[in-house]
Amino acid sequence: MEQIKLILKDIPNLHKIEVYEANGGYSALRKALGMKPDEVTEEVKKSGLRGRGGAAFPTGMKWSFMPKDSRPKYLIVNADEGEPGTFKDRAIIEKNPHQLIEGALIAAYAIGAQTIYVYIRGEYVKWMRILQTAIDEAYERGYIGENILGSGFNVDIYIHRGAGAYICGEESALMESIEGKRGYPRVKPPFPAQYGLWGYPTTINNVETLANVPVIIEKGGEWYSKIGAPKHPGTILFGVSGHVNKPGIYELPTGVLLTDLIYKYAGGVRDNKKIKAVIPGGSSTPALRGDQIEGVTMDFDGLRNAGSMIGTGGVVVMDEDTDMVKVLWRIAKFYWHESCGQCTPCREGTGWMFKILDRIVKGEGRPEDLDLLVSVANNIEGNTICALGDAAAWPIKFGVQRFREDFERYIKFKSTVLVEK
Repeated sequence: MEQIKLILKDIPNLHKIEVYEANGGYSALRKALGMKPDEVTEEVKKSGLRGRGGAAFPTGMKWSFMPKDSRPKYLIVNADEGEPGTFKDRAIIEKNPHQLIEGALIAAYAIGAQTIYVYIRGEYVKWMRILQTAIDEAYERGYIGENILGSGFNVDIYIHRGAGAYICGEESALMESIEGKRGYPRVKPPFPAQYGLWGYPTTINNVETLANVPVIIEKGGEWYSKIGAPKHPGTILFGVSGHVNKPGIYELPTGVLLTDLIYKYAGGVRDNKKIKAVIPGGSSTPALRGDQIEGVTMDFDGLRNAGSMIGTGGVVVMDEDTDMVKVLWRIAKFYWHESCGQCTPCREGTGWMFKILDRIVKGEGRPEDLDLLVSVANNIEGNTICALGDAAAWPIKFGVQRFREDFERYIKFKSTVLVEK
């Protein structure tokens, strides 16, 4: 399977508006403004585009949830990108910010939003400045503002910088943060399309999701739907890190084999070592054992059938010498720190999981700790307002089940060092 570059194109200086325009930039916006909003939504539905933020929800269907009344409506671009192992959104902002802006403008037109907020991760100062420069350029050319391209459509774009909380990547906590409140996820229903930002209808899309929209409008939904896996079409930006020879971002059609991604594109494992584990979609997705990855395709159904998830496409490869107990200890520490504390199972359970793992790492673990870890994870999973509880529970639950021998070795030898393989 060859690379198809729809977003991270090999065009020098594509972040500059004159270069973007010279390569067909903003022509999709012009085309969309000549269509009815419902026609734009139908084209995106036809494409089969699914959200690239983790849940893989059909994008066109999400847009169609927006009511058709005269109330103010909002579009939020989720650029929080706090998932460990994930670094694709900042690459889009750095390399091709205008395609993101164009996609957001088309989406706003389709759903009837007159205000767009880009909620960007607080640590992304460099990328916030790059995006603001691109937004300013687009305002100057008349692509943003009043009466865009003479269509009568008005829209403004604002960047809202987060304050470094992972929980604000959750769409309702993100809205609370924009409103100036603590980033607590909201109970659903009502869903954002009914009651969103300041109580008005709101749609939230991920950076990569929106960056696909101009291509769909330009080439057609049917053309896009034929790329990659039929039930999860298009390309995905896979951020490959860990023990590979060529870490980086690879834009490939969905359905690419995980082994091809690692060996054909990322150059294989360093020093020709065996693979012990692969996290396929960011830290919240269950790690697969090295002997589980053969034949696994990188799409929603392929990874679900393998016992994990596509998530954000953040692939972390770990070789045979990796200490999986330490890996899970670090992941547990992250989710304990990032829990907003609103739900008791998450607030208490993430701390319990970390403390148990910390005890094991220090050589003080007990055999019953392994079943206790799984029990705590099961009591968190499905019992919280948002998905952070699941994100914290799954890596630990499946990690203990799939790498139990590593944990047993720690407990048996009372050591932080693996003394046998």
